[in-house]
Amino acid sequence: MKKTIGFIGLGVMGKSMASHILKDGHPVLVYTRTKEKADSILEKGAVWKETVKDLSKEADVIITMVGYPSDVEEVYFGSSGIIENAKEGAYLIDMTTSKPSLAKKIAEAAKEKALFALDAPVSGGDIGAQNGTLAIMVGGEKEAFEACQPIFSLMGENIQYQGPAGSGQHTKMCNQIAIAAGMIGVAEAMAYAQKSG
Repeated sequence: MKKTIGFIGLGVMGKSMASHILKDGHPVLVYTRTKEKADSILEKGAVWKETVKDLSKEADVIITMVGYPSDVEEVYFGSSGIIENAKEGAYLIDMTTSKPSLAKKIAEAAKEKALFALDAPVSGGDIGAQNGTLAIMVGGEKEAFEACQPIFSLMGENIQYQGPAGSGQHTKMCNQIAIAAGMIGVAEAMAYAQKSG
């Protein structure tokens, strides 16, 4: 029997990622702040949930792909957040690019509630999300990573376990630093080319 997957955040990346899970035959529950963003995936068979709380109560696996660390904090904590309302034994996967310290905080709070938390930021942009070819960098307990591997494989190709909670976010930070250096180099080369005619 396919696990029920809850997906929170249906922006440019999230919508494609959730679509791959739906295509594989999983029941998919969705929530996003702007309901119109969910229209196309609802037409494909996903089920709308009015709140994070409602979604959390029903899903076996909850995936979040939201904007900023502040958004991550908002959906995970508080009386109507994921941790307070998820079913015992549920897997919580945050795929947002966020803070390693927040990933650790989520993992600790999840453990107290008999939940499994993974930080799993991605690289590959909207094209990678559309094609299901994302690189996924995962932190958390190894057993939880292995249990969620089939779900990760629906969204990405290069899926790497990086170590304990926060390790996925640290790896993504390394990725961003490497990219930033390359972008600066390209900008300098363009400026130099322009100046020299």
